Amino acid sequence: MTEAESGRTLPTRKLIDIILGVVVMGTVGTLIGLIMGGGLVPLAVGIGLVMGGVVGFLGGRRFLISILIGTVLGGLLAWLVAGADRISVGAGAGAAMGGFLGVQISMLLDMRAARKAAAMETPEEGATPGAGAQ
Repeated sequence: MTEAESGRTLPTRKLIDIILGVVVMGTVGTLIGLIMGGGLVPLAVGIGLVMGGVVGFLGGRRFLISILIGTVLGGLLAWLVAGADRISVGAGAGAAMGGFLGVQISMLLDMRAARKAAAMETPEEGATPGAGAQ
């Protein structure tokens, strides 16, 4: 029996999610480490890499994309407003905001999907087919 037959290999989609998580959260960890300075850069990068791998493994693609968008937009805004010296600060703050907004948007989308699924499963009580058309 090969590995593919026994189901021990990771699906391609999950592997892409893990790589995306490691790249995004590793970048955010690097930015936070640069802001904190000193010998904390390796620690912040390591924590970011581990957290990114876990979030990617758990399937947090929407969350990671929102962090990526927040990082880019925060860095661009800081560059335009304060200059190139503040890009890392703006990108770190943008990543935090993107993560927060990503969680909120994801939660709202999940609630909407659950509401739609519940509406599709249960027909209205007392309704007869064709009674609603007048």
